[in-house]
Amino acid sequence: MPILYSLQNCPYAMRARLVILLAQQPVLLRPITMKNKPAEMLAVSPKGTVPVLILRLPADIDNKIKEKQQVIDESLDIMLWALQRNDPENLLYSERADALPEMLKIIEENDKQFKPSLEKYKHAKRFHEKTEESFRLACEPFIQRLEQRLTQHEFLMGAAPSLLDYALLPFVRQFSKANRHLFLQGPYSHLQHWLNHHVQSHLYARAMFKYPLWLDSHEEFVFGE
Repeated sequence: MPILYSLQNCPYAMRARLVILLAQQPVLLRPITMKNKPAEMLAVSPKGTVPVLILRLPADIDNKIKEKQQVIDESLDIMLWALQRNDPENLLYSERADALPEMLKIIEENDKQFKPSLEKYKHAKRFHEKTEESFRLACEPFIQRLEQRLTQHEFLMGAAPSLLDYALLPFVRQFSKANRHLFLQGPYSHLQHWLNHHVQSHLYARAMFKYPLWLDSHEEFVFGE
């Protein structure tokens, strides 16, 4: 069974866990903290970020290699790995040839443009800095585009949830929490409904269940069944 190193509230780890559950791909979960990273994780993924998925491949008898490993340490790659193996909810919108490229483009915008602005906004809010409003405004165009998409259909790609919904969910949640009052008073009625639908779901509760830290007991937990 694959091994997954994960951090409870990391948005990248959260979205990987959500899709692993939806793809019904069992893994051995090893919960960690960033303040105490396991040597075993750093040995296979020196960059030291989560999530990290270790695939233990069948032994190569001819070359007498007992076990080979493949390491996937980008959250989107882990999500695609899971869905390429099994996609019972059709999160990839397989009937639409243009769906996945469209989703990947928006996810890239989220990760490379919206996320850096979001981090600055959160930091400014936390420390009561004068730059809070300017960083919030830098986040607005992306959030407004999501709101606009949700005026057309219940989820970001259509009538049913997609890879895009789960890839963006943890980041939209962080934006909503940075200034909760402002978010609830803002022009985001569709996004508020979308966010509530997800965070109040049984799936989200399963993805966010807090397991004991792996380094405390070295106990792994079967996750994703």
